Amino acid sequence: MSRGRQLFAHDRALGVRWVVGADEAGRGCLAGPLVAGAVLFDLERIGPREVRALGALDDSKRHDEEERERLFCVVLRIAVRVATSSRCVEGLDARGLHVTNLEALSSAARSVARPGALCLTDGFAVPDIGHPQQKVIGGDARSAAIAAASIVAKVTRDRFMRRAATRLPHWGFDQHMGYGTRAHQDAIRTHGVSELHRRSFRSRAYEGHL
Repeated sequence: MSRGRQLFAHDRALGVRWVVGADEAGRGCLAGPLVAGAVLFDLERIGPREVRALGALDDSKRHDEEERERLFCVVLRIAVRVATSSRCVEGLDARGLHVTNLEALSSAARSVARPGALCLTDGFAVPDIGHPQQKVIGGDARSAAIAAASIVAKVTRDRFMRRAATRLPHWGFDQHMGYGTRAHQDAIRTHGVSELHRRSFRSRAYEGHL
């Protein structure tokens, strides 16, 4: 059984027609926005052909860039609705990561939900969706809707970071997407922080630059 088929089997077992999945990308980064993605699947309109097309669907972290881009296009074709909700660095610094993450996930999920939908989130519930919801531990590797949302969020954010790298070349955002890699930390020590760095985060690489 393909991974995609397993993930759709999980969502079908919930006994509803309309399933919303929501997940975020960029939560643990030193730089760049946090992006939440959400998708709405109509399980009655997803047959063997659609499941085969999403046979490789899985947590976005388990795919390389090329495969994520391919799956992103398939998700856009099969999902009834797709949305993203981004939160900028200034907002993250002002309101805190956890609160901002919940806001983004809630906004994205509300954007795609419809009456009768069950909203699935990865790991913890989010407030004020206005529809029934269920948290799924490890959801991006268990639920088709959440895995699809993780692909949408990751591809959207990575595209932003690659564009940012052309404007802010010293930090190599197109290579590490803002995560705290050795190369990224070395770039901060050499060039300081950019407008995309999260100043509220604690990193030894920031010492002497804030």
